[in-house]
Amino acid sequence: MQQVKNGDTVSVHYHGKLTDGSTFDSSEGRDPLQFTVGSGQVIKGFDDALLDMKVGDKKTVNIPVENAYGERRDDMMMEYPKSDFPADMQPAVGMELHMSDNIGNVFPVVIAEVLEEVVVLDANHPLAGKDLIFELELVSIG
Repeated sequence: MQQVKNGDTVSVHYHGKLTDGSTFDSSEGRDPLQFTVGSGQVIKGFDDALLDMKVGDKKTVNIPVENAYGERRDDMMMEYPKSDFPADMQPAVGMELHMSDNIGNVFPVVIAEVLEEVVVLDANHPLAGKDLIFELELVSIG
């Protein structure tokens, strides 16, 4: 029976949890996730976990932070002047926004803190700094 190798296109059902048991994502009730193994479309630990699996195989893997979204980085925190927000917008902690850089790349940020003159924005991935647990089921190869 065929085993997953780098370059294979696979379909996978998954349930992603944090170490406290809370779910952060799942394919339950949806089509399985389809991607090419080793292409960088998913985090390294997810990719690596599928290698050598066969169709129908199920497994649970613990993915440490370095093979997931990496550590939280202080350089991904930035201050943005409150005066630059639209007049009708009231910034609040936890609010999700989209920013763009000087060359037009758009990226998500979350308001981490609202101070008198500035708003502190966090551009870290929401799962940065966290170990992840995935329950995987290989649905198809190819």
